[in-house]
Order: sequence, then C-alpha cells, then structure tokens
Amino acid sequence: MKTVTLNQVAYARSGDKGSGSNVGIIFLNSRLYSWAVENLTEEVLSDYFKDIAFGGVKRYLLPNLNAMNYILFDSLNGGGSESLINDAQGKTHGQALLRMEVKIPLECFDE
Repeated sequence: MKTVTLNQVAYARSGDKGSGSNVGIIFLNSRLYSWAVENLTEEVLSDYFKDIAFGGVKRYLLPNLNAMNYILFDSLNGGGSESLINDAQGKTHGQALLRMEVKIPLECFDE
C-alpha cells in the first residue's frame, strides 16, 4: 500500500450547481479508477464533506474517462451567487477533494 493524496493520482474540476456543487475527478489510469470505484463511495465522500454537504452526496461513474462525478447537495448555503454572508463557492470543492489522503495498492501505479 502507498499513502498518497488524491492530487498525486487524479485531477479534479468543480463548480456551483444551485444550492449544491459538483466535483468531477479523473484518475491517471484505469487501475487507479477501479480502486476509486470501490473506495471513494458516496458514503466516504459524505463523511469527508460532512461539514459542507448537508444534503448528502450522489456519485455518477464515467468509466470510459476513468472519471466520476459527485454532486454535493446543500453545500453552498443557498447557492454560490445567492449567499452574501457565507460566499460559498463550489469551485473550491475539487481542490478540497484532492487533499484527501488515501492508501492505494502498489499495483495500481503500474500501467
């Protein structure tokens, strides 16, 4: 096993989606993607984002791209453009996900 942060094995992009946000993550190879499908579940992301995603998390798989997209419901305090007090921005959520520390089997790095 190798301990890494997701930014070492993936790219991310995120943005505002009404009162929620979306986070897309693309893995560097198909083995890393397969690991992520098994390990980066809706439950894991719900726990990771528990302080901001008050409405839960939904995951969509994009296997032809080695990618997945997460919707973080109720994560922007009413919406990125509507909240003058909190000024929540979904574009930061992808960078937050890339800071997650994970343990990945060594064979996932060989391709």
